Amino acid sequence: MTAAVPLPIGRASTLQFLPRTRLLVVCAFVLGGCAVGPDFKPPAAPETARLALAPPQADAGSAQGLTQHFVVGAPLQADWWQMFKSPALDQAVAHALANNQTLQAAEASLRVAQQNLNAGEGVFYPQVNVGLAAQRARIAPGQSTSTVPGSAQQGSVSSGAIFNLVTLSGTISYPLDIFGGERRAVESLGAQVDFQRNAARAAYLTLTANVVNACIALAAYRAQIHSTEALIALQAEQLRSTQAQVQAGTAPYSNTLTQRSLIAASQAQLAPLRQKASAAEHLIALLQGDLPSQSVAPAVDFDALTLPTDLPISLPSALVHQRPDILASEAQLHAASANIGIATAAQYPSLTLNATYGRAGSSEPKFFGPAATFWSIGPSLIAPLFHGGTLRAQRQAALEAFDAAQANYRQTVLAAFAQVADAMQALEHDAQALQAQAESEAYAREALSLLHANYRAGLVAFLDVLVADVQYHSASIATLQAVAQREQDTVALFAALGGGWWNASGAVATAHSP
Repeated sequence: MTAAVPLPIGRASTLQFLPRTRLLVVCAFVLGGCAVGPDFKPPAAPETARLALAPPQADAGSAQGLTQHFVVGAPLQADWWQMFKSPALDQAVAHALANNQTLQAAEASLRVAQQNLNAGEGVFYPQVNVGLAAQRARIAPGQSTSTVPGSAQQGSVSSGAIFNLVTLSGTISYPLDIFGGERRAVESLGAQVDFQRNAARAAYLTLTANVVNACIALAAYRAQIHSTEALIALQAEQLRSTQAQVQAGTAPYSNTLTQRSLIAASQAQLAPLRQKASAAEHLIALLQGDLPSQSVAPAVDFDALTLPTDLPISLPSALVHQRPDILASEAQLHAASANIGIATAAQYPSLTLNATYGRAGSSEPKFFGPAATFWSIGPSLIAPLFHGGTLRAQRQAALEAFDAAQANYRQTVLAAFAQVADAMQALEHDAQALQAQAESEAYAREALSLLHANYRAGLVAFLDVLVADVQYHSASIATLQAVAQREQDTVALFAALGGGWWNASGAVATAHSP
């Protein structure tokens, strides 16, 4: 039997090994310039020159003396809610931006993604570790010290002896990203940062739009309550007039009962309006991060709200770069593209450069002696040979996920264009409806005034006055609702266009436009 003779590790063998290592390193860096998988390119904008089926009119319609204009290509300011010129509304939005928990969670998620990216980029640097181990061991008879776990060039120990072993070592490793799998992984993490950034922008946009809409709704409910209370006061005055006629014997007592019934019906309408106002107040408190019992509802005056008249309209090519949901969907598509490269690189060999240096000894003299030093240097190669089809299936799954992300992106773009088109056409219809409703209210008010005067003069029946009361009240409430709808559809247009975050500057850009 021929005994295996270990090869000596000395200066000569080291000098022969190092040139080969250098060659390996050079080849690895040359190959490292290539990365498997597709290079991501942002999808092109839809080839269309308009957002709706029919080109929009220059004017969105006129009502109550106010005309809204569509200005194509004009910039949308980031704090678009200030266009309503309501200090109370501005304060409500500022409060929500400072305290809303959903927005804070979105911003925290963005910071998590950024830190994950920072952690992932560490793969491009050598990994250096230091280790210190101390143990007490016993060698069984016939066992060599080299078979003791953790032992390394610490000298011989007699069989059966108990000894101490202290090992101090440092290791360095550097993965050679030959096929770009690590770069694709970092690219995917970067795409996740983009996704979270745009998710935070979407949360910001949703929050501001919801706060403004809730404030408009609350102001409208309060205005409707005030209108109903004014109508009840008018009906009470009519009741006194009716009672006087009954006492004078010029009108039947049934007129008094009918008038009281009308007042009770009007008072019954106050309860649902007050409930809606309370719900709006609670929603604003939720959006502002406050408890309902501790929140102070914003004092937004409905009549003081100024309807924005110049409405900026983005071009289709610009909209896909402005809407946070489109940009977030594009980031997911980017991540899916990078995942294809990760799955593809997993099918190829991976090469890592490793080096270790340390000292070990069973006693202090031996630890600091020349024989206590141990070291190693060299590359390690791992090549997948057989994984039962796992790697191939994972790559195919990444390809399918990319197709799904691509379809989701297209759907997001279609939905965005539809929302802008809906908002633009809604404003045109809102103006038409409001103008007709305002005219109806004016006619109903004039008719009620004339009928009431004629009733006092005994020229018309009491039933005619009651009908005019109901018509005027219905027209007044409908007009308030039409005004609120027009203002809320204006908010919907600003939100559908992306909210103007790209035009933010100063404190707004720093605090709320990540």
